[in-house]
Amino acid sequence: MDLQKAMMASAAGLRAQTVRMRVISENIANQNSVASDPGADPYRRKIVTFSSELDRANGVALVQADGIDYDQAEFGKKYDPGNPAADASGYIKTSNVNGLIELMDMRQAQRTYQSNLNALEASRRMATMTLELLR
Repeated sequence: MDLQKAMMASAAGLRAQTVRMRVISENIANQNSVASDPGADPYRRKIVTFSSELDRANGVALVQADGIDYDQAEFGKKYDPGNPAADASGYIKTSNVNGLIELMDMRQAQRTYQSNLNALEASRRMATMTLELLR
């Protein structure tokens, strides 16, 4: 793999992890949301899916954020009979976002982002050193 392809693969990884961190941030921001009406659903957790796509022009496989799916886990319930969104038994639906899981996902995304950034920097340094040798 030449240096340009290595940089392209690292840059694709950076873009994919950026999307992942944005979605995790949305999940954390909405983890305390509740349903607005008795029959309505609160915020549903989002999950990023990834795929590998071959860049035929350069012959390198690149990762990309393929889409954003919704987590089909059950919503939580909270007893709050005074809430206008409460059902007949006094419960309201709460988001299915678990802050601990989001924290772990964010940490993994940050580490993956940092690994891609380190690989990109190493490729850039090698390209610079190669140019210095050719002078």
